[in-house]
Amino acid sequence: AFFGDNLSFISDTTITATRTQGCKLSDKFKVNSQIVMPAAAIAFALYIFMGVHIHAPQQLPEVDWIKVVPYLVVLVTVVLVLGLVLSGVVGVFTGTYDLFGWFAAMGEGITGMGELIIITMMAGGLMEIIRYNGGIDYILHALTRHIRSKRGAELSIAALVSVINLCTANNTVAIITAGPLAHDIAGRYGVDKRKSASILDTFSCFTQGLIPYGAQLLMAAGLASINPIDIIPYLYYPFIMGACALLSILFRYPRKYS
Repeated sequence: AFFGDNLSFISDTTITATRTQGCKLSDKFKVNSQIVMPAAAIAFALYIFMGVHIHAPQQLPEVDWIKVVPYLVVLVTVVLVLGLVLSGVVGVFTGTYDLFGWFAAMGEGITGMGELIIITMMAGGLMEIIRYNGGIDYILHALTRHIRSKRGAELSIAALVSVINLCTANNTVAIITAGPLAHDIAGRYGVDKRKSASILDTFSCFTQGLIPYGAQLLMAAGLASINPIDIIPYLYYPFIMGACALLSILFRYPRKYS
């Protein structure tokens, strides 16, 4: 799930990271994919190896492929409105809901994002108050006084978004909070904005994937009826992704963007 969220063009973390750094979604995707693809391949191989002796269930429900179409269209075209219209057409056509049920589903979706929208607006407003009162300049000075290279600047961006994520337990809010600071650090030390956006996204996802009080682990633990802490030793992909992201900073790859 974190692999998909990290690379998706319609992910809130991807959109936030690129907006705060001032780069294109496609450019950030090119950088990010080169960092996380090796991690995904290793994790995939691990899952195959561990699942060799696991027997698949015999009774599998049939997939209603027509209901998958709106998701595929959104992923290919990156146009959410088209996905909304198609989901309504497919829902009405298959009898899943009527016209009013479609409106109700959209309303539930907006309500589900309401808390995140409010927190995001509060975080953005708080950051602007801090900037107005000179807090951003102070934090930048404290963060960058020992930096002497692009490598150090990238490490400081990674550390900043990771610490904020630990405190907020929300990777989108962490990126919004750290984004303006990362933009200033990247500009000061000549870090490619596409690389800084990628660092924000990968390290926020890495941290979010490991904290037992994050929404993702709490949800997974609830579905499995276990303690979130019991999941952590098996989170191969977040661990490997974090290692690959750190190596990309230390060994300067992808070379073109470093």
